[in-house]
Parts: sequence; C-alpha cells; structure tokens
Amino acid sequence: MSIRTEKSKEPPNRLPASPRRGVVQDLIPLRSRRSGPEGDAGPDPSAGGKIIMKFGGSSVADAGCMREVAALVTAALPRSPLVVLSATAGTTDSLLAAARLAEQGDRDGALLIGRELQSRHRGIAGELFPGGLPGELDQALTAMDAELDLLLRGVAMLRELSPRSLDAIASIGERLSTRILAAFMQADWVDARTVVRTDDGFGSALPLFQELSALAARDLAPLLGPGRAVVTQGFIGATAGGVTTTLGRGGSDFSAALFGAALGVADIQIWTDVEGVLTCDPRVVRAAQPIAELSFKEAGELAAFGAKVLHPATIKPAMEAGIPVTVRSTRQPNGRFTTITAQVRTGRPITALAGRGPVTLVTLTCADMHTQSGFLAMGSLFQVLSRHRIGVDLIATAEDSVSFTVEAGLPLEALLKDLEGFGAVGVARDRTIVAVVGERLKLTPGVTGRCFGALREINVEMISMGANEINLSFVVRREDATAALVALHGALIESPMREDGRSAGGLSHAERRRGTNIVQFG
Repeated sequence: MSIRTEKSKEPPNRLPASPRRGVVQDLIPLRSRRSGPEGDAGPDPSAGGKIIMKFGGSSVADAGCMREVAALVTAALPRSPLVVLSATAGTTDSLLAAARLAEQGDRDGALLIGRELQSRHRGIAGELFPGGLPGELDQALTAMDAELDLLLRGVAMLRELSPRSLDAIASIGERLSTRILAAFMQADWVDARTVVRTDDGFGSALPLFQELSALAARDLAPLLGPGRAVVTQGFIGATAGGVTTTLGRGGSDFSAALFGAALGVADIQIWTDVEGVLTCDPRVVRAAQPIAELSFKEAGELAAFGAKVLHPATIKPAMEAGIPVTVRSTRQPNGRFTTITAQVRTGRPITALAGRGPVTLVTLTCADMHTQSGFLAMGSLFQVLSRHRIGVDLIATAEDSVSFTVEAGLPLEALLKDLEGFGAVGVARDRTIVAVVGERLKLTPGVTGRCFGALREINVEMISMGANEINLSFVVRREDATAALVALHGALIESPMREDGRSAGGLSHAERRRGTNIVQFG
C-alpha cells in the first residue's frame, strides 16, 4: 500500500455488509489471558502481530498532521493495523455548539458553524489532494454536508434536541476525518456503526460486546492483513436497528480497546501528543516525568481521577483480553512511551498523581449514625442517591457523619431536600480531588506521613483510601489543587521512596519518626 498522490487511481472504499437480521451470528471468544516471563500480558502469536492504532483529535488536526499519521501507519503495515480516529481537533465541540444553537432556534448560527466545519475539512482534503478531490471522497463529503445541514434544520424547526439527535450530529466529526485519511492512504474505510453494536443509551451507549465481536470477526477481520490498513471511527456505534449512538466524550480510546479485544490483537496503541503517561499533568507540575510501565489497575485509577491520556473505560476490555496498551507520541514516534499491562515489577511505591475537579463535597450529619438505625440509614442514603441517579466519587464516614463527592454541575436541589430527612446537610462546592496512585502504596511505610507533610500548609477537607488500596485521595479547595499536586509530586515522585520506607539514600520512616503520633484513617 502506498500513500495516495494526486496521480493515483482511486480504488473503491469497501464497506462491510450490514448484519443479516434474524440470523444468529457465531460469537468469537475472548482469547485467554496470556502471561510473559514476568507475568505481564504478552503478544498473541495467533493474532499475527495485528495492532490497533488510535489517533486523537490533535493528531489529525490538519493536513500536515494527517500526513504524519499516514507515515506512521505505512511503517506499521506489516502488522495489519486497524486505524481508529477521533474527529479533528475542536470538531466535536463545534458540532455540539451548532446543535445547541439550533435547539435555541438560531438556525442561521447553527448552519454557519456547520458550513465552517465543512469548509475546514474540505480545506484539509484539498491540501492532501492538490490536483482535486477523488470523486468518491468528494461525494462522501457532500453527503455528510447535506446530512449535517438537514439535522441542524430539523432541530432548529422543532427547537428540540433529543440525545438521539445529538448523537447523530456528533457522529459527523469522526466520519469526516476517517473519510479523508482513508482516501489519502488508499485504505479500506469501515463505518464503525456496522460493527460497534450498542444499546440505546444515547450519549453514553453501552457496547454489546458479544454482538460486536461477532460482527468484527465477520465483517472487519477479513479486511485486515499484512500490507493493508483499515480506517474506522472511534466514539460512535449503532443500535441493532441501525440508529447512531456515541460512547461518550473521549470514547475513541474505548472503541480502540473494544476493537482490540474483539480482534485479539497483540497491541493497542494510543497515539497522542505526549510521550506516554506522565507522573502528573505537565501543565500543572512542570517536573512531571514519563512513566515506562503502568499496571491496568493504576491506569484505571489515574483515568478515573482526572488523567487525560486515557478514557476510563479503555482499560477494562484490554485487561480482560490480556492485551497490552501502549501510549505513544505522534510528535516523537521514536521517543519514550508507556506500556500498560496486568502487572509491573518496578518496586516503586507511588506511580503518579492526578487531579479531578471541580467536584462538590456533601456532608450529612446524623446524631445516631453510629447506632444500628443509623447504619440502616446509610442503606437508605444510597437508595436516595440511586433514585436521583447521582454517582459518588469518594466517600468517608465518621461516628456521626458521612461525606461524599459528586460531579459539579449536577442538579442537587431535589437530592439535598431528601437528605435533610436524615440530618443536617452541608455542601462545599468548587473542590478538587487529588489522588495519589501506586500499586504498592499500601505496602510502603511512611507514604501517608510524606503526604501529610507535603500538605501541611493546605487545608484537607476529606481523605479516602480506595477499596482497591492503590489510591489515596484528598479533597481540597479548587484554588489549592495546584499547590497540593506540586507539593505531593515533590515529596513522592521527585524524592522517591523505597519499599522499606527509606528515601533514596536516606533514613527509613521508622528511623525518622521518633515521637511522632501515628493516626490511622479507616
């Protein structure tokens, strides 16, 4: 396969056939877990070294970026890459903004955003094809232009934007970017909606993995082979009835992991604009360092608590299938990267830090919380939270109170009114969760002492140890979050500890703590 030039003859794009209705499809099993010499997931010889290459929006932002992606994919052709793309940078936000304007009745404003997106993508395509767009690409772009126009006009006419309509509009971005790259590379283009089967939870649909696996085996796997690339979309799927759905913001990583697990690939590569996963957000902590290895558990915790490199749902399909995930940089393709596997043996107590906010801290105080009736009231508390569809991030209990955090911006008025039936309710908004993550955190003496020492000038409003015991979280005021992350990074990462609690070249925790009172939080 060669990258298309303006003189190349355009081959037809291949679209997998739609699933036959009423026919039970053979399901492909998840391949068994595999372990390398050290217990890490290893490549699957039966997979022939196939890989997933997922590229985010910044990696396909313009024609120059797309050329770089095409070069990376071309170099990987011997490994039969399935290329999963996000929308070009900023496109999804623009599509959602256009949809909101249409909902408000501003048809002209919505259509203007749509035309600007159309012009930008045609500009990218024009740079890649200076001699003129291939006929099939031009037709595809024209059809999507008309589809977006029709959708926005319909929303504006009704002044109603259902989750289903929003998903249909949001799906345009990934379809645009993949059409352009597939045409440029002369690669097969596959509409992910014919493979990624989901429920009808529009906006954050749940993939139906058995059906997805069967469709991938039948319609996608035959297109893959050495010397050939296939281009498809992240983020989008469809119901059994063919109605477009999305997997939620950042869902392209999730799509990549789902495709990888379904196809039994050897490696799921997430290409982004940084060299792997860092010990903290470099925009917050300039001294952040690349991490060579992460466990699936650590990566999942970091993603859940604010690390931007991976979508939280990405980890589960890869972990269950025993497939390593590597996070690489399109800017430095030969540079450092992070490998995420089942286990790591670095011996480090702390792996990384993450910050998530803003969140809202809710505290419920009940005088008889410590009695049996109070304990039963806790069950009622969770029932109330479930009834209001409020998810809890962290929770901590005391003798007469319970505190928990929820996402900022959620409508809490009805919830708080119900909670007042249990006792006094306090609400603190604009808080941030600062998480300390490490597989060996619980086994290393002195970690909590270092944390409290680093945060001695910062008011900590809540402390929680994760049930998996690899995450120690602190809730602080939003304005204190940066200072907390910088201080913790300096104490835990820049001045690393050994498993015996000693600083690198220093005294152990036991040797340092003379006379110190130890407080256990549980």
